[in-house]
Amino acid sequence: MKCRRGFTLIEALIALGLACVLLAVAVPAMSHAVSAAHAGKARSLIATTLLDAMRNATVGGAEVVTCPSLDGLSCTGDPDWSVGWMSFADIDGSRQRGPHEPLIRREAALEGGVRLRSTRGRARLVFQPGGSTAGSNVTFTLCDKRGPRKAITLVMANTGHLRSGRPTAAAADQCAYQ
Repeated sequence: MKCRRGFTLIEALIALGLACVLLAVAVPAMSHAVSAAHAGKARSLIATTLLDAMRNATVGGAEVVTCPSLDGLSCTGDPDWSVGWMSFADIDGSRQRGPHEPLIRREAALEGGVRLRSTRGRARLVFQPGGSTAGSNVTFTLCDKRGPRKAITLVMANTGHLRSGRPTAAAADQCAYQ
């Protein structure tokens, strides 16, 4: 009688079952990790943009406007920053980028299902030469595909200080994709 090498059908089905269980656990964990990485990148980009705008206003001695922008040429006027944003030196004080006003920074639309929304009515931030912002504090709500429970806020005081926190349930729900 010859000794046969290989797997039986039962052994192959058990191995396939274990592989399916491991895959069922790994895919959602990987998806959450990717979403968290995209959200972290967005948080870093908006914080860097705000600090860069403040620095340019202070060093350049001119107001700097930061706003959501689809094309880097004009502000959208909408509190949804997920479409991308820009900062420019507002030399003429119009709050709109003119042809001779230098673009300081431009960021493309956010990737990976990340959303970034600012406080209603604060779709345009104006950094003054002293480093502060005109108007009241602004709160950015950042969320991703992991849902409203994983949303965070970035609050920028008029002095330019940033802090993070937890959004209200309404803000987190408004930010999340439906």
